[in-house]
Amino acid sequence: MSYILGLDVSTSIIGYTIINSDQAVIEIDHIDLRKLKDLWEKADYARNRLKDIIAKHDITSTYIEESLQVFRSGFSSAHTLSTLSKFNGLMFYFTREYTGFNPISVSASSARKLCGIKIKKGTKAKIQAFEWVTQELQMTWPLTRHGNVQQYCYDRSDSYVIARAGRALQLKTINDEPIK
Repeated sequence: MSYILGLDVSTSIIGYTIINSDQAVIEIDHIDLRKLKDLWEKADYARNRLKDIIAKHDITSTYIEESLQVFRSGFSSAHTLSTLSKFNGLMFYFTREYTGFNPISVSASSARKLCGIKIKKGTKAKIQAFEWVTQELQMTWPLTRHGNVQQYCYDRSDSYVIARAGRALQLKTINDEPIK
């Protein structure tokens, strides 16, 4: 059985999902980096966790969400984009180091499209994808003491979309369909 690792990388929380070739979830979780001080401390911690995760499963392919490439008003600065891009690159390197093969980059919009998630205009794509995953997995997510979904659940959800998109890409390749 082959195992697909999907990663949603940020410098605060890395969501990860492992699915098998039948798209059954083997593991869905996150790596919490919020209490760590600097980029290198976060990278070292993430590296060790990825090593353990990969060693625990026979990962045969890895898909990682592309880092944000454009400014979003009020959300990103050149420094933020640069830091995220560096960190994302490190995660690509670490997964390659521990699996022995190159991870594949997938944009969030392509991943949603490959999963058949239709995004309605005027609504947040991340929320719609989260709702799709919740329904798809019949998932009950942990809540804060105020009754809101824990923040890391969105990262877990995004990693599931990336893993499922990776499997869809594999199936398109197997069926000799052009990948868009």
